Amino acid sequence: MIFKRILEKNLDAWKKNPNRKPLIIRGARQTGKTTLIKVFAKSYRYHINLNLEKSSDAALFNNNMEVKSILESLFLSANISISSIGETLMFIDEIQESPAAIQMLRYFYEEFPDLNVIAAGSLLEFAMKKVKSFPVGRVEYLYLHPLNFIEYF
Repeated sequence: MIFKRILEKNLDAWKKNPNRKPLIIRGARQTGKTTLIKVFAKSYRYHINLNLEKSSDAALFNNNMEVKSILESLFLSANISISSIGETLMFIDEIQESPAAIQMLRYFYEEFPDLNVIAAGSLLEFAMKKVKSFPVGRVEYLYLHPLNFIEYF
């Protein structure tokens, strides 16, 4: 059973904002961050899901590749035309596993502002300490709390 989460309204508003920045969903472990975004991804024509606990996904950010090369590779492997970038959600799960991926959010925003990027992870406060150049002012945040009484009923 999937519960309707209060943050769904925030995600809809973020999607409609023409000046949106990459979004980082923060929250404790097992609060439903991944489920929330996977449900939200259905509102897009295309979506690309990455899980940085998988070495193949994490490798994209650990090889000093340019943002354009990363996106071309992802779109090609997902059989999505790069011209559909505005209709695509890229979800980077477990982003705390790669400080390089956190840093790369800045370049997604600067070089491909039409791409909808959401990252999620727990214990991000610890991972952020390892990021050499955090993308301050180039990302937005939402915090997902554990399921509350209103969401349950």
